[in-house]
Amino acid sequence: QIQSSIFNQRKAHSPGHVCKNILHVPVSGLLFGPWFLCRNEDLKEMLESNKESLKLEAMKRIVGLIAKGKNASELFPAVVKNVASKNIEDPNQLIRASALRVLSSIRVPIIVPIMMLAIKEAATDLSPYVRKTAAHAIQKLYSLDPDQKEHLIEVIEKLLKDKSTLVAGSVVMAFEEVCPDRIDLIHKNYRKLCNLLVDVEEWGQVVIIHMLTRYARTQFVSPWREDAVFDENSAKAFYDSEEERRVDQSKPYIMDPDHRLLLRNTKPLLQSRNTAVVMAVSQLYWHLAPKHELSIITKSLVRLLRSHREVQYIVLQNIATMSIQRKGMFEPFMKSFYVRSTDATHIKTLKLEILTNLANEANISTILREFQTYVKSQDKAFAAATIQAIGCCATNISEVTDTCLNGLVLLLSNRDETVVAESVVVIKKLLQTQPSQHSDIIKHMAKLFDNITVPMARASILWLMGEYCEHVPKIAPDVLRKMAKTFTDEEDIVKLQIVNLAAKLYLTNSKQTKLLTQYILNLGKYDQNYDIRDRTRFIRQLIVPNEKSGALSKYARRILMAPKPAPVLQSAFKDRDRFQLGTLSHTLNSQASGYLELSDWPAVAPDQSVRNVEVVEPVRLPCIYLQKNGNAVKVESRSESESGSESSSSESSSESGSELDSDSDSGTDQKKNTKPKPVQSKPFDAVSWPVCVSLQASSPVFVPETSHELLHRMTGKGLSAQYRFTRQPCIYGNSMVSLQLTLSNSTDQALENIHISEKSSTGQNIHRFNAIERLEPQASVTVSMGVDFNDSTQAANFQLCTKEDEFSVSIQPAVGELLLPITMSEADFTKEQGKLVGMNESSATITMTPENVSSQSVNRKVVSVANLGVIPSGQENIYRFSGKTVSSGSLVLVSVVLKDPDAVITINTEKTVMGSMLLRQVKTALTNSGP
Repeated sequence: QIQSSIFNQRKAHSPGHVCKNILHVPVSGLLFGPWFLCRNEDLKEMLESNKESLKLEAMKRIVGLIAKGKNASELFPAVVKNVASKNIEDPNQLIRASALRVLSSIRVPIIVPIMMLAIKEAATDLSPYVRKTAAHAIQKLYSLDPDQKEHLIEVIEKLLKDKSTLVAGSVVMAFEEVCPDRIDLIHKNYRKLCNLLVDVEEWGQVVIIHMLTRYARTQFVSPWREDAVFDENSAKAFYDSEEERRVDQSKPYIMDPDHRLLLRNTKPLLQSRNTAVVMAVSQLYWHLAPKHELSIITKSLVRLLRSHREVQYIVLQNIATMSIQRKGMFEPFMKSFYVRSTDATHIKTLKLEILTNLANEANISTILREFQTYVKSQDKAFAAATIQAIGCCATNISEVTDTCLNGLVLLLSNRDETVVAESVVVIKKLLQTQPSQHSDIIKHMAKLFDNITVPMARASILWLMGEYCEHVPKIAPDVLRKMAKTFTDEEDIVKLQIVNLAAKLYLTNSKQTKLLTQYILNLGKYDQNYDIRDRTRFIRQLIVPNEKSGALSKYARRILMAPKPAPVLQSAFKDRDRFQLGTLSHTLNSQASGYLELSDWPAVAPDQSVRNVEVVEPVRLPCIYLQKNGNAVKVESRSESESGSESSSSESSSESGSELDSDSDSGTDQKKNTKPKPVQSKPFDAVSWPVCVSLQASSPVFVPETSHELLHRMTGKGLSAQYRFTRQPCIYGNSMVSLQLTLSNSTDQALENIHISEKSSTGQNIHRFNAIERLEPQASVTVSMGVDFNDSTQAANFQLCTKEDEFSVSIQPAVGELLLPITMSEADFTKEQGKLVGMNESSATITMTPENVSSQSVNRKVVSVANLGVIPSGQENIYRFSGKTVSSGSLVLVSVVLKDPDAVITINTEKTVMGSMLLRQVKTALTNSGP
């Protein structure tokens, strides 16, 4: 009766009303009743309700439908949305990322819209780990529904602007999968990717390097021109000089600074422990670097030969391709390619290939002695490959052709059939170059014919007999006689050469071989192989004249006895350079699916200004301070462009208002409230001012007096330079690190016009000191400068110049010098630390020495290695320090908890790479017993 009542109510009420009424009926009484007649729209409305009870009841009913075998596929998107959405909004970044990963792994087209919404939301997440997962999800969604390409490109474009090293590799991989032809998306991010490259995780480095290789081939002109200028220590390397223009009216090649930036920033990665990274950098230099700079990759590639055989195989294949064009690169390391007894056959073969490519008049004797040992190997395939290598050396180096031939003839008496057979084949190819001088060798091979059983070797000897039968007029007919006896027992390849030999002898010596030829042709006429039957019929009509013979009979001799060009013995890797090194296509020597070809160098370089990034200075209105809950709060107005950029930028997430959510009850609410709340102030009643707790830099607790050498007086021709970090906010820019330079003149003459080259640095933004017009002998001067290191420990390279000379120098910052101290309360510290957990937290446990346990000692050691502020602590065993990165302003929190006799060091920051580096330095400082 209840069920009937409910069914009747459905006719008169809305679906939502029906579903609410159904809730009053026990589920157990409805699972097998007519309740399932309720339309799917009713269940969808329940799932989209704001009430958890309705959602839960709808889930139960859907499970009941499935249990009865009903089709509930239409409800799948709504179920997924409810299951995934809650986790995607979870305060824990690991749960948010895992939810997105699971959602993107569901290969059902019907949930594509939900997946797209989740990716777009994750792309603006405060956590770089979630944004990285969003980049991974882009590729999965594209493979599921390629029609979403345009929407995905928008997300990729946004993620490419991300400054986090955790995201860079993943978004470039998504770019390569979805839109590798959209080079325009890379222009503005090119320099950033080059500078971030050294700090990106290893597999991300591989992807970025391969992408930048393709990009560079489309944006820069070829550095392989003969008039190229590459003097990096001279400003002329980048800019035309008037003197050169007068001497030569044709404009020489000058390397683009962005081209040089890529080469310079990838060079340190040749020391990577990851073989794929080293291989990626090597192929980049091979395809992009000037010829004279290729030698720097040689040692790194040779070092990889100590790895596993799988790595050796790939590296040797690439070296084999390189050694064809650039023998001089690997010739000094020739011994590294000598074959070891423990090498696998495919490794031995590749080393043989490389040794053959490296052979020249100077080292051929050494290589041939090595080959003599290899021929005796028990590995038959390797011994045969060695004989082929000897043949290649004999062909390429005419001075040793006779020596190689004599050595191969000696191998004909070897007991191993494989060695003998391969020797015969190679000798046959070599004899084609100068047969008249080696008739004795042909005779010797004829004598050994009966003892050779390998079909290819027997066929080769028969071909030689027929081709040069005029040089051995007495032996060739006798060999044909023997072959006539064993014709039916020979292999097909041998039979074909017997027919050819008979035809040639018929034309040159028909008196002795006419009957033998007719006998062999009759045998071939009825052979089981149709190729032999066809060849026999053709030869008979060609050489035996009769009334049916065509016009070709008179040309039989010219056809069969025509001089043949000598075969060219060349490397199997000769044509592999058409593929990019290090790719699957290069390994297979065939274009694999998804292979992206390298374009040719452009004749004229495209406009390089497309890579310039405009720095928009935000317009700030005057700031005031209000009282909020008894605390001083900074009130300021931002321009629309600034607030918009902060809401979308991952790097400014720690400053964009996350400290404001003291009224928020949960992490979910905090995530939603990304915009600051407006506060009314009495002096400005007409304007609503956003309230934010700014990370104000405080005075440094400790300023080290230690100076670092920038330029030694011997290198600088009397000019020496030292630098130190002042740990003060830089007056030249908020994102710059302040440095103090001390320049000294140790010569007996004055130095003039000391300055930093205006065009010498492309990696970091450097504020140069004003030129020093004159520095007297034995005098010193102190100047200040600023460098934007982009929150990276990568060295800033520039040129320190005098009137006559230029010196390349570099400043290498410690990670602790890239910070500025800030002040905050203990409660704020704990709150911010709770937000920076998971991937943003690094910790380690150390054993403290007794002299380091005091609060004074801990504070002194921590602030000595890092420019951090000390947070007053109410607990004796806990020490807290806070700071922010100079460039991006990301929060960096350090805590040291003493647990006698151990101590737990914790670093919390979005800059995960900086966090791990800082952790190592703090550990070292606290474990050292010195001051």
